[in-house]
Amino acid sequence: MPWDVRLADRGGRADYKSEKQCKKTSFAFYQAVRDLLAVWALEDMRTMEVFHWEEDGRACAYSPSEALLYALVHDHQPYARYLLSRFSVGALEMPSKSFRCCPSSCTPHLAMAVRYNRLAILQMILAAAKHFPEGERLGYVNRRGCAHLEAGKTPLHLACELGRPECLL
Repeated sequence: MPWDVRLADRGGRADYKSEKQCKKTSFAFYQAVRDLLAVWALEDMRTMEVFHWEEDGRACAYSPSEALLYALVHDHQPYARYLLSRFSVGALEMPSKSFRCCPSSCTPHLAMAVRYNRLAILQMILAAAKHFPEGERLGYVNRRGCAHLEAGKTPLHLACELGRPECLL
């Protein structure tokens, strides 16, 4: 299985949180989502054995928000549905620094769903956002994207620019 990664051995102890090991397990998780493995297998990996390396030199487990980004990229609809139903607001939170372009960027899930034309997941995200308080929901939907990737455009602007009327719900 793709997550069967050997642990590095240093001085007689398993160093499963080294930068090198994090890169291996992180890539294994990426491949598992890409290969559309079962939701239970992905959640076992995410919660128990997969870490990514942060810029400040520490190993971190994947948050539901970061896992949702992988599900979006690879159109893993069952995994996106699970993350949004199980973690709702947590799945739509800001990902860690290593998953965003700039510190001032907002949560990228809506813009990414529009950019990759993931209509089913976009609808799931909007359904989950209905549970936000009204002011927070409007702020989430109308947030401007990263200046580097989306040129500060909202998901609505992106959908219009990319000629994706089906994203305009």
